[in-house]
Formats: sequence, C-alpha cells, structure tokens
Amino acid sequence: MRTLWVITVLFLTVGTGGEGWAEDALGTRSLLTIARKDLPTILPSDCHILLDPHSIEQFLDALDGSPPDWGRVYGRGHRDSGLDERLFSLNRERDAKRAGKEALEWKVVFLWSGELSQYDPTAGGFGLAIGPIFTPTRWGVIRFKPEEVPSNLVVTPEPSIRDVLRRQLEAGRKVDIEVVMVGRLIPDESLAYDFSHDEEGVGIIMPVVRIERVEYLLPR
Repeated sequence: MRTLWVITVLFLTVGTGGEGWAEDALGTRSLLTIARKDLPTILPSDCHILLDPHSIEQFLDALDGSPPDWGRVYGRGHRDSGLDERLFSLNRERDAKRAGKEALEWKVVFLWSGELSQYDPTAGGFGLAIGPIFTPTRWGVIRFKPEEVPSNLVVTPEPSIRDVLRRQLEAGRKVDIEVVMVGRLIPDESLAYDFSHDEEGVGIIMPVVRIERVEYLLPR
C-alpha cells in the first residue's frame, strides 16, 4: 500500500527525567554560527554533504542510476486503480537493484528547517519546531526522512547570542535556524518513491536515514 504523503511539522519540546537520555544527548546541541560552506570543518571527513540539487542528484545517480519514468508510473493519477501497484513494483524493483551499492554505506548530511520556540531556563536552551525541506531536482522532489527524529531537541547558544534571541522571541519575531542531520540510509527500503498529494504528477523521493548526529546552524 502506498504511503500517504503527509507534510508534518514536528513540535518537539524539552522534556525532564532520565528516560531517553541517549536521544536527549543527540538532540541537545550548541548553536553554531558558521556558514554552510564551513560544515566540513566540524564533520568527519567521510561525510557526503547533500545540501544542493547537484550533490543530491549525484547521490541518487550512485544509488539508482537514473530517474524513473514518473509519467508512466502516474498514469491517470490518484483515480487510477493501478497506481498503487505500479508504485509498489517500482519501489521493490529499485530496492533489489540497489542492494550492495557502495553509496548505501555513505554517511550523508542533509538539512531540515527549524524555528526556535520558548526558552527553557532549566535546560539552558530553546525548544524547536522542525520540518522537512523539499528540494526540486531532475529526479523529482527530494525530501530526506529521518528513520526517527531525535526527541527533546534543544538549542543552547552562547550567552551573548542567547540573550539576543530571547529578546527577538519576546518581541514576537520568528527565529529560523537550520537543522543539520548526519546519518546513513537504513538497510531496507533506503529510498521511498511516491507522489505528492499537493501537486498532480509530481514525483517525490524520500531517502530514509538513521540519524547519528544533529547540529544547529544560525543562518548567515
């Protein structure tokens, strides 16, 4: 059965207690003020940074060779009784052909968008509302999907920046940040092919990533 396409913004708040301490450690990070181009200076050298259409296309080329014929798969669209079966077959065939590809083992870096929520003095940081970024490419629209989003995401800026951000929030201003996620594709169903429910015939590809590290960037 085809996965329903739902665009969801995840509201993640600071929690208390000892449960999920590993996820808390993964999601609680300082706020970096470096530019995107400087990410290689803080990440392992074996990371593949996939922040723009060209790098994402190269990644998909290495995994699956060429884009699907979206028009043939779509047929008459969501009213076409054969659409689910064609999508199912496309995903299974590509999963099988992808097995053993070197790119399945790549450590990849991608972005989600984030917005600061209220400051928590106990945690010493800000909560976050986060959501996916959709990148148009020659393969279709790409949306990276974490296998599980780390819970209790907390941003802890330096004191001087923290005070500025608190004043901005108190004044009702929106504060955007970039959420950098690092991880590897899950072994099974590493790419999910689907169609947008918002735009007729637009193909969506979702690389499904097991998250190993999270960083927060203040856009520059």
